[in-house]
Order: sequence, then structure tokens, then C-alpha cells
Amino acid sequence: MNSDLQDFTRRALEKGVSREKIASALADAGWGEADVRAALSAFAESDLPVPVPRPRPYLPAQEVFTYALFFTALYVSAFHVGALLFHFISYWFPDPVNRAPSSSRFFDSIREDIAALIVAFPVFLFLFRLTQRAIAKDPTKHQSRPRKWLTYLTLFIAAASLIGDVSMLVYRLLGGELTTPFLLRVATVALIAGGAFWYFLADVRKDEQ
Repeated sequence: MNSDLQDFTRRALEKGVSREKIASALADAGWGEADVRAALSAFAESDLPVPVPRPRPYLPAQEVFTYALFFTALYVSAFHVGALLFHFISYWFPDPVNRAPSSSRFFDSIREDIAALIVAFPVFLFLFRLTQRAIAKDPTKHQSRPRKWLTYLTLFIAAASLIGDVSMLVYRLLGGELTTPFLLRVATVALIAGGAFWYFLADVRKDEQ
């Protein structure tokens, strides 16, 4: 948070200025709604004559490790779920141009994806429940910086995947080259990337509220 903004908010509250007037003055000065809300939420509503600061989220090494591992497990799980579905699509709907993969290569690929999911997905579920319980006990952990940065990174990756997915769909549509395997692959990417984007966007909006 900007130190000037926080200092102004603290001094205004000390003088008994209402939160509504502070928010209006800051908005008139050009501060964004999120900045104003963050500045006011840094101080608890209290009957004391001085503003009471709320605890600030901090950045312990354990928190960085937990969220880095959580999102890594999420990325690995999402990638291998998509790869697994792609392999089945290629096997069930062989491309007439490219030769279908041999049975041995197909089962090797399936085994690799399943092995990765057996390891990564339980780690993701465990850390998901662990972080949700921690946030339920201490809501300030929802403001964690590693969580915010990695959430926005995930939103960026998901949005970029969706843009690329739709672009390829339009490209093939304009060329009249739509096939069942291609549409299934597009749907797979849209389902995985769209699901991640929707979930984390809702999480960001909940955080703002």
C-alpha cells in the first residue's frame, strides 16, 4: 500500500473524519476504488479516539513454499489431464493424414500421464484443503502476496490458453478444416483453462469484496 495514502487515511481517522468522506476525497483526488478500500480496511472500525490498525499479511518462507507447491501441483495436474484426454482423442479418432500412434506408444503415454497425476493431484488436493482451513481460521491470509501473485499468473496463463484456443478454432473454421478430433481438443483446452479462469476470477472478486 502507498505510504502517503495510508498516512493520510490514518490522520483523517484520527481527526474524526467519516470513512465515507475519506473515500470520497480520495476518489476525487484520483485514487482507484481498490486503493481506497485497501487504505480504509487497514484500520478497524472502533469507538476508540485513535484508529486501530489491522494486522498486515506478511510473507513467511513457509507460505511462499506452500503456495508455490500448490500452484505447481495444479499446473502439472491440469497439463497431464489435458494430455491424457488428447491421447484418447488421437487413439479413438485417428488423423487420416498422420499415422495413428502404435498401441505400445499409446499405453506408454497413458502410463506417464497417470503416474504424474497419481503424484501431483493428491498434493494439490492436500494443499488446497490446508490453505482453505488456514484462511478460514485467519481471513487475513486471503491477502497473502504469494497467493495473489500466483493467482493472477494462473489467470494470465488460463486467459492466454483460451485466446489461443479460440484463435485456432476461428483459423480452422475459416479454412473449412474442422474435424471431430480438432473440436474435441478445442473443447478439452476450453474446459480446463476455462474452469481454472472462472474459479480464480471468482476468488479474486471474493478477495476484493
